[in-house]
Amino acid sequence: MGRPEAYVGPSRTTSSHSLPLGATSVTTFLGSYEYQMDEKGRVSLPSAFRRGVEDPRFVLLQWKAPALSLFPLAAWAQTQERLLQFRRNQPEAWSDVLAITASAVEVSPDKQGRILIPSRLASAAALKGTVLLVGNIDRVEIWDPAAFEGTLSGRSGDFDRFATQIFG
Repeated sequence: MGRPEAYVGPSRTTSSHSLPLGATSVTTFLGSYEYQMDEKGRVSLPSAFRRGVEDPRFVLLQWKAPALSLFPLAAWAQTQERLLQFRRNQPEAWSDVLAITASAVEVSPDKQGRILIPSRLASAAALKGTVLLVGNIDRVEIWDPAAFEGTLSGRSGDFDRFATQIFG
């Protein structure tokens, strides 16, 4: 089963009166969970990641190997707008944007809370058996656990120079 549930920020309304200065209407995803992907390519989306998401639809894609990214529609709308701007301002990047969007799919959790990872995306991220779902603020990333550990162990250590700017 999954690990203990992580905190997911509350669902926020878009009313400017109920949001703190600088807040967005995007749900916050934190924590990590290990689950088994079944033979059909389905994996449970932790209830902590499903809570607080107003629309149960997500966009799943791979924009940075080796992980997959799962965006709630509200966060995807913001990303999609940035992609459109990028494509308009950098016409030579048209094929890069096309490659990203061509592999994107809309997914929704079924009644058991599972999402289907298409085989082409599962292959691209080397997912089979145990997968790791990691909250990354405005999105969920889906990793092969060994690839995730390798990525973390390969960090440069430069973050310590900037940590106080973020955490105070």
